[in-house]
Amino acid sequence: MSSYELVYQKLREDILNGYYKHADELREAAVGKEIGVSRTPVREALRQLELEGLVTMVPNRGAFVNGISEQDVQDIYLIRARLEGLCARMAAERIDESTLEEMEETMLLTAFHEQQGHYDQLFKLDSRFHNLLYEACKSKILEHELKIFHQYVQQVRKNALQKEARAEQSTKEHLAVMEAVKAHDADEADRLATRHILNSIKNNHYTKIEKLLEEQPGNGFLSDEK
Repeated sequence: MSSYELVYQKLREDILNGYYKHADELREAAVGKEIGVSRTPVREALRQLELEGLVTMVPNRGAFVNGISEQDVQDIYLIRARLEGLCARMAAERIDESTLEEMEETMLLTAFHEQQGHYDQLFKLDSRFHNLLYEACKSKILEHELKIFHQYVQQVRKNALQKEARAEQSTKEHLAVMEAVKAHDADEADRLATRHILNSIKNNHYTKIEKLLEEQPGNGFLSDEK
């Protein structure tokens, strides 16, 4: 891993995890000293983070954190509600045996750690399940976009999975999506994956998103009916 990649990943993760707050200044010299690199890779990483909207570069002043706002989270869940179902539909049609086996193993581990109340492990396994689903769709563009959105709301997801009831329900929803994908039932996989994101919205009380979804044209996927 290059110095640039090291700095970029560290800063990006710290911003998304809430270590840095909105409007915090990221000083090149201080960041470089903390990570153990020169200012050049720090500057390159800050430019990339600016392209992603996580940092604002102000001439003659420095770099400042934008972070992820509540509105950003709402927008991301709205977009995910549209794309996650499409991804599951494509996965049901394209998944290979190797990915399916990994998904089944992930669900077995999830069930075990859920019973033990290991919430940090559940968070990691939640990420693993979604990443496998994204990979299974065999669309590089869709996989890339969904992985980015998934990472952007990781703190919200982590907080949600600390709640026993939501963790248990999420496991059931993942299992149902996997079974639909395994059965190559594209319609059911689409419906269940979409419902999973909508339930995440409800769990986090993003009522504005639910209202937006109901107002979107072609919102038949909101129904529980097949």
